[in-house]
Amino acid sequence: MKLTLSWLKDHLDTDATLDEIVERLTSIGLEVEHVDDKAGLKPFVIAKVLTAVQHPDADRLRVLTVDTGNGAAPVQVVCGAPNARAGLIGAFAAPGAYVPGIDVTLTVGKIRGVESHGMMCSERELELSDEHNGIIDLPADAPVGTSFAAYAHLDDPVIEINLTPNRPDATSIYGVARDLAASGLGRLKTAPVEAVLGKGETPVKVTIEAPELCPGFALRLVKGVKNGPSPKWLQQRLIAIGLRPISALVDITNYVTFDRGRPLHVFDAKKVAGNLVVRRARDGEKVLALDGREYTLTPQMCVIADDNGVESIAGVMGGEHSGCDENTTDVLIESALWDPITTARTGRTLGIITDARYRFERGVDPEFMVPGVELATKLVLEFCGGEPTETEVVGYAGYKPKIVSFPISEVKRLTGIEVPKAESLDILTRLGFKPSGAGDVVDVAVPSWRPDVDGKADLVEEVMRIHGVDNIAPQPLGAHDAVNSKILTTLQVRTRTAKRSLAVRGMLEVLTWSFIPAKHAELFGGGQTALKLANPIAADMSDMRPSLLPGLIVAAQRNADKGIGDVALFEVSGTYEGDRPDQQRRVAAGVRRGTAKLDGSGRSWAGNSGPVGVFDAKADAIAALEACGAPVDRLQIEPGGPAWYHPGRSGTIKLGPKTVLGTFGEFHPKTLEGLDVSGPICGFEVYIDAVPEPKAKPTKTKPKLELSAFQAVKRDFAFVVDKTVEAGALVRAALAADKKLVTGVSVFDVFEGASLGTAKKSIAIEVSIQPVEKTLTDEDFEALAKRIVDNVGKQTGGMLRT
Repeated sequence: MKLTLSWLKDHLDTDATLDEIVERLTSIGLEVEHVDDKAGLKPFVIAKVLTAVQHPDADRLRVLTVDTGNGAAPVQVVCGAPNARAGLIGAFAAPGAYVPGIDVTLTVGKIRGVESHGMMCSERELELSDEHNGIIDLPADAPVGTSFAAYAHLDDPVIEINLTPNRPDATSIYGVARDLAASGLGRLKTAPVEAVLGKGETPVKVTIEAPELCPGFALRLVKGVKNGPSPKWLQQRLIAIGLRPISALVDITNYVTFDRGRPLHVFDAKKVAGNLVVRRARDGEKVLALDGREYTLTPQMCVIADDNGVESIAGVMGGEHSGCDENTTDVLIESALWDPITTARTGRTLGIITDARYRFERGVDPEFMVPGVELATKLVLEFCGGEPTETEVVGYAGYKPKIVSFPISEVKRLTGIEVPKAESLDILTRLGFKPSGAGDVVDVAVPSWRPDVDGKADLVEEVMRIHGVDNIAPQPLGAHDAVNSKILTTLQVRTRTAKRSLAVRGMLEVLTWSFIPAKHAELFGGGQTALKLANPIAADMSDMRPSLLPGLIVAAQRNADKGIGDVALFEVSGTYEGDRPDQQRRVAAGVRRGTAKLDGSGRSWAGNSGPVGVFDAKADAIAALEACGAPVDRLQIEPGGPAWYHPGRSGTIKLGPKTVLGTFGEFHPKTLEGLDVSGPICGFEVYIDAVPEPKAKPTKTKPKLELSAFQAVKRDFAFVVDKTVEAGALVRAALAADKKLVTGVSVFDVFEGASLGTAKKSIAIEVSIQPVEKTLTDEDFEALAKRIVDNVGKQTGGMLRT
């Protein structure tokens, strides 16, 4: 949003300086991005060339005598411009002036032996344009000796404001002035727009077929206009804010758009066939717009049409066919209200960005719909002449103010600023709100130009920005007497640690879609109605994923298709079992493909690695669970897993008989076939939200770290058991023999042979023993060994191998 200082002062009576205005705008929430005040052009004056003779030693230079209008003798200037001549009036820079276009501060100097006391400037040298073929050539009536910047209206600073989407009222210069006046920086000039009397009814009638898209429409005919250039002052204002003057009729609509935030449109009345109708566009209907491009419309868009078809894309851009030109004599001035969401969607779909769309999609003041026509009519009559009819108003039912219940105490609660009740209500009143009531809770009527205000928090924001956030007293950061409690939740901590542990194992993190094809979901236990999307973004993204594995497997295959077959990928994210929040799981999953072993290279010192398998997936799953704080020494591994795994090369990780912490294994050939994936490939999935919380430690006593003063000892045992006995069962039996002395049990060998029998196997374990109270004697070790052998025999039927 751009505005000039003089334009702002059309609506604001203030003696504040430019710096004060800029500072106040930012402090009340209208952030100033840039100010172009052209202060550097103040030293340049209008001067007249009296004589121009050839330079004695240069063919392309002339020696000028220049009258600067200060009453002193003419000065001598050496100039190389081809248009330098006697009688020319242009912009002169005296010695000491800084010329921004060439980044030079002028001094008296000699050019090819002839002194030069200043220079006559081109537009590029003053950074007015890129024109540099000649010096500025002003009209003969330009006042010599006066400021060039003032003459060219370049002394009017341009202020650019960065508006937030919730401030539609500040899309007009009048609205900016209203905010400044409410902040105490001047007085708002509130002269209402006077109605222009018309003769007779408007012959063109309007029908609104889509009232949900157009709550109101005002139309007026002005006959006998003469469309030509707009006045110089209007052109200069439009140019200053970056608009190109076109003609008086078009410039008027642009002026009202920026001046009052009221977009308008003008039709050439003689090009309109019959009456106008506001309706939804028909599917495939086309219109040639004012930008010279043809657009294809849809029924979700609103248009203004006549008997010939579409004449305007409502709220966005007019049509080329009914546009005004130099031959226009009768003009229809349109001012309407358009649905903000429809306007935004239409502009976004068609890729059209206009000043009208910018305002309509944020919400315009409905009460200025008719005054907007009156103001435009007044300007048309002033610039183009003509005779107006009465204004036709259709569909508008008037503005019914929103009433917001406003507890005054909310200002203190939400902002920390103590603002007295009287001041809070006075601020709202100055902004155009109408408070009523005498208690601590008042009803506030919202003005028509603030569609963004819906609740009490919005009113608190209004009070806060005008009162000033700089009134908040600075406070030192308070010191803490104790260590801060943790900020992250347990699940957030587990997510981070799981990611780190898997990355350390040579796996790469990926992010896959939460939506997968229905056939992939069915392969992994999904396909339920609750997981299907009502409006999927694509046909192959129809279901919420019941598992992370489909996305990871497909990603691994995609890499393989591009020549990278040995990949290890992981993801820690959410899976879905239903449409309720409590039916979502936090899962860490990963896959390995080809020969992507732990080192990730597929090679080792002994030669090429073999293909990945079930034990690689198991190791990854255990590592992730251990990082999340799961008691890995108490985990139970059961053979087999869900149907998408190979039944003989998979396992389920449990903590106790009921708590499932994860699954792992090689994938079933049918699963890989359904995903159109080739192996070898294995993977895992662990439920980090199922890991039990660690027991809370007492806070009143200091933690006690028990370090034994005695040497730890390791003993090996080999047991002969039935082939059906799991190694884990034997490990648990050995651990249970003495929970105080036995601190760890690990399997280091499994042997099967004819010497043991066809149905037998040998499992060798290493038992870690940590004395705590005394050094163990041989008798103590013998007694402990006997308890281990007895316990293993009792629970697994194993016999000590001899």
